[in-house]
Amino acid sequence: MTAIPSEASPSGVRLTSLAHGGGCGCKLAPAVLQSILKGMPATAAFSDLMVGTDTSDDAAVWRLNADQALVATTDFFMPVVDDPFDFGRIAATNALSDVYAMGGTPILALAIVGMPIDKLAPETIRAILEGGASVCAAAGIPVAGGHSIDSVEPIYGLVALGLVHPQKVLANRTARAGDVLILTKPLGVGVLSAAFKQERLDGAGYATLIASTTQLNAVGRELADIAGVHAVTDVTGFGLLGHALEMARGAGLTADITSTPPLLAGVEALARAGVRTGASTRNWASYGDAVGLPDGMSGWRRDLLTDPQTSGGLLIAVAAGEADAVLALVRSRGFDRAAVVGRLSAGTPEIRVR
Repeated sequence: MTAIPSEASPSGVRLTSLAHGGGCGCKLAPAVLQSILKGMPATAAFSDLMVGTDTSDDAAVWRLNADQALVATTDFFMPVVDDPFDFGRIAATNALSDVYAMGGTPILALAIVGMPIDKLAPETIRAILEGGASVCAAAGIPVAGGHSIDSVEPIYGLVALGLVHPQKVLANRTARAGDVLILTKPLGVGVLSAAFKQERLDGAGYATLIASTTQLNAVGRELADIAGVHAVTDVTGFGLLGHALEMARGAGLTADITSTPPLLAGVEALARAGVRTGASTRNWASYGDAVGLPDGMSGWRRDLLTDPQTSGGLLIAVAAGEADAVLALVRSRGFDRAAVVGRLSAGTPEIRVR
């Protein structure tokens, strides 16, 4: 394999060399996050807060009036690639995904910028911001402001705001028994990003990584108009199993997940060769006790099911009778590898890998 060049920024420094982690692999492990949030004040007293912190959903939702609700979210992380423009694009796409996952339409964004200004040239930082702005322009929204600080590690992301009809909010907790689970993007972003850092990723692999992580999940706003779509979340730092488990726990259901979901090109070979992220291991340690694996399942397959997905796909819980139509819609919007990856049924809130 011929590795892609380890391109430095205009400052002569690789962005990824300045960060201890990258992309959604930077997220706190699920168990750590749960421990931190334990005992936080309840949000139930606010009657217009439709979605808050209680259910580990993708964004907060506040009812404005009978026809509009505000979707508010923030997401930021450290570099997953060295090209500053690509880093900006990936981070912005990931942040907007949370609005789409709630069925919302983005209306504006604010930039979150933390940069080691003694190590990065202004041109590098500008390129990161331009990358993020280009994605927002593609989504039809402005970057209307933001905040910046001098930081030890480079950090970039967005506060993203959107609108949705209060009766069409797509929460992660409203799935029903019998629903089919559809995943819009193949898995393996974490493996590709790990291979990149190890200089084991070729040009084709890098192109696959960028294409997946910069594909907007805009189809989410169309899903909000389909009555048979009962719940949606996006698959990011906790991996397919982690986000499916959040959905199962929120609805009080059992989720059966395939052991062979679609994978991005080149990912299986890298995973078989032992390429994985530390976040994949942390994810399994956090929620593995709620997951049943088939006998003899290989470790690399388990790693892919817990692989952190930076700017990953949407996980859609849809009534079985409408699954084919929803799958066709998603594929027609450019998600060619979208596939059924599981089902929900009555039972203990847990995951069974088949």
